[in-house]
Amino acid sequence: MDLSELSAGTVVETKKPHACGGTLWEIVRTGADKKIKCKKCGRILVLLPDELRKRVRRIVEET
Repeated sequence: MDLSELSAGTVVETKKPHACGGTLWEIVRTGADKKIKCKKCGRILVLLPDELRKRVRRIVEET
């Protein structure tokens, strides 16, 4: 997956669910690292681009 197409506001689906059961995440910030927010519980994670690339299954909604 090409991370260059991910921008703030984009919603992605992860391969494994979060502890709350949610699989949808919104990209909050991009740059050297990516900040994502769980759409179900609001938890925020900061991931390196390689980590995010491994976790994302598909892009659900682009802005």
